Amino acid sequence: MAVLTTARVLSHPKAADLISTLVENTFVRKFLIKALEKEVYKRTISENVGRRLRRAQEDKFYMVRSMILALDRAFRDRLISPEMWGKIFKVFVGNIFVDDTEWRDAFVARHGQGSAPPAFITISPGKRCNLQCVGCYAGSTAADAEKLEYDLVSRVIRDKTKKWASHFTVISGGEPLMWRSQGKGILDLAREHQDNYFLMYTNGTLIDERVAEDMAELGNISPAISVEGFEEETEERRGKGVYEKILRAFRNLRKVGVPFGISITATRFNVDTLTKDEFWDFYMLEQGALYAWIFQYMPIGRKYTLDLLVTPEQRLRLYEYEMHHLLRERGLWVADFWNGGPVSDGCISAGRTGGYLYIEWNGNVTPCVFFPYAVDNVKDIYARGDDIDVVLDTPLFKAIRRWQNAYSYLRTSEERMGNQLAPCPIRDHFRVAYSFIRKFGGRPIDKDAEDAINDPEYVKGMIAYGERVRELLDKVWKEEYLLQERKKTMAEAAG
Repeated sequence: MAVLTTARVLSHPKAADLISTLVENTFVRKFLIKALEKEVYKRTISENVGRRLRRAQEDKFYMVRSMILALDRAFRDRLISPEMWGKIFKVFVGNIFVDDTEWRDAFVARHGQGSAPPAFITISPGKRCNLQCVGCYAGSTAADAEKLEYDLVSRVIRDKTKKWASHFTVISGGEPLMWRSQGKGILDLAREHQDNYFLMYTNGTLIDERVAEDMAELGNISPAISVEGFEEETEERRGKGVYEKILRAFRNLRKVGVPFGISITATRFNVDTLTKDEFWDFYMLEQGALYAWIFQYMPIGRKYTLDLLVTPEQRLRLYEYEMHHLLRERGLWVADFWNGGPVSDGCISAGRTGGYLYIEWNGNVTPCVFFPYAVDNVKDIYARGDDIDVVLDTPLFKAIRRWQNAYSYLRTSEERMGNQLAPCPIRDHFRVAYSFIRKFGGRPIDKDAEDAINDPEYVKGMIAYGERVRELLDKVWKEEYLLQERKKTMAEAAG
């Protein structure tokens, strides 16, 4: 309860004096950090109410600790302006960390595990982008006109907030800052929905001083800016001159105290860079990024190819570097949806409890950003008088959630569960995803997705990839997770 109590205090409208003290007084801040770490350890590992694998609970602890340490660094280095702290704590900590969590826990207590709605949505309101990156999952160009109208996007956010007690929204694209509709854009959306905190994936090239100042004034949006490595790797994929624009965006955001992170697409060609401390020191310690999301390339979108996939051997190397070195040893807030599967208890797609679903620029609703097969369209949903809840009951979504539950999500430390280091149905278990798409009518959202699912070589290659991944990572899962659990159980029985 100490974490929730602290969060309530920090998110109180009159917490400015305390926030100022945390900025100025290193001793007070360090004391609070240690207290928070101790309480998180107690809740995740010592108590472990959900009876999850101990090693998986350790992963959760180190991830939460990395968030706490990132906030400490933001205080210490004044990466976030004092004026913004109150807004951040009110929305992000107060609404998301406290209220949403308590509401979801209470719902599960009443209705059973796995019964609560998603925690957030990811929405791409427009496909248009000023870059044309190699292997773009969206296949975006500057000529793309597909987009959702502002009022529709706003309605989706309003509905999911009210119905699901969800105060977190992820914005993707295309380039979100290029989206305009009914005379409004992304920042207008954040301004209208001050009860939500927005994470925006962006190429960063359009974040000039004015945009940064507007974000600072709003206080409820954080950009995650895409990089591939240093200048050479980034510009090889994103185009000449992009790297300097990214560094300029960093400077503009630091100047006004807007919290930001980086987003990295891992391919077989940049793994060497991503496993060097030099990379992380530069972006997180020198440039001031508070967090990093690693997305392993998924062969969808423009000119999809299995040749860009991180190899199974590289994936194991990334896992060891990310989860052991960056997270545990260095305490950096770095998340990888695949290698960090134990942190989220496996796949979070298809509207799983605490998970999410995806809505793209034409209104198609898919299980996740990397599963380009739709079950419905949000425009049609509203036109026929339904709401976003109907998607959760579609056969494809329900089939995926049943698989998630059986594979690992509803299994406990007392049961043998599937390997959460290979949690993804569309990437690690393509045979499963393929059968669901065919059986339950998942509709390709574009020509690339249609070509892929009908390409025998693609299907064969994806199945083979998943089999090799599991062959390597099953050994790690058994030795580092299941064996540790057995040893703990035997020790408890002996004494």
